Amino acid sequence: MTYCLGIKTKTGLVGISDTRITSGTEVSSARKVSVHQMKNHSFFVMTSGLRSVRDKAITYFQEEIGENDDHFNKMYKAVNGLARQVRRVAEEDKTALHEGGLDFNLHAIVGGQCEDDEEHKLFLLYPEGNWIEIGESSPFVIIGNTGYGKPLLYRNLTYHSSISEALKLGFLSFDATKVSVNDVDYPIDVTLYDRNSFNVIQQRLTREEMEPVSRNWNRLLSESINQLEDTWIEDLLMKV
Repeated sequence: MTYCLGIKTKTGLVGISDTRITSGTEVSSARKVSVHQMKNHSFFVMTSGLRSVRDKAITYFQEEIGENDDHFNKMYKAVNGLARQVRRVAEEDKTALHEGGLDFNLHAIVGGQCEDDEEHKLFLLYPEGNWIEIGESSPFVIIGNTGYGKPLLYRNLTYHSSISEALKLGFLSFDATKVSVNDVDYPIDVTLYDRNSFNVIQQRLTREEMEPVSRNWNRLLSESINQLEDTWIEDLLMKV
């Protein structure tokens, strides 16, 4: 499985992706985010799904960027370019994958800004090649293992959160997923984009670096639970 999170705030973008790869009983680690910076545009792509499908689509996409870079003056055009390559891979490999008992299930989060975009953009691309834009009303999207990290984000993240707050909440969302499943794990790749900077910053974080944060969060959760009003529990117990 995979955990990839994209967040759009008023001032920029945050991306977090794990690196756990599972194939049957084999477990390995590989990057699930690629960064594309050419001339006056800068964006990142995070993916979930079959690794072979991902690698092929990204290779084709990088080739298209190299040949038609001037065409990608807006982010939606870049997403359309990736969609073309996803459909191309589907045409080449979908039948063979189905015959082998596998689904063509590539999803992608694409975020960044091109020279003619008024602001930074974030998109979710589906395996069929269609896409939606992530905006102010729902400022994040998760692909892969989506269930465990959402509650924290729904309760605390807003479009007006700072990049620092978004990154903190994003990590805690990953942490909630990691402790709940065994197919999402470190290291994690973090991508940050400040509005109008045309520069994606990328950093890899390891378990050793982030374990103190995780332990502190567990401690704070335990303390918060102990501080919750419990008279309603006492009232219930009196009826037993």
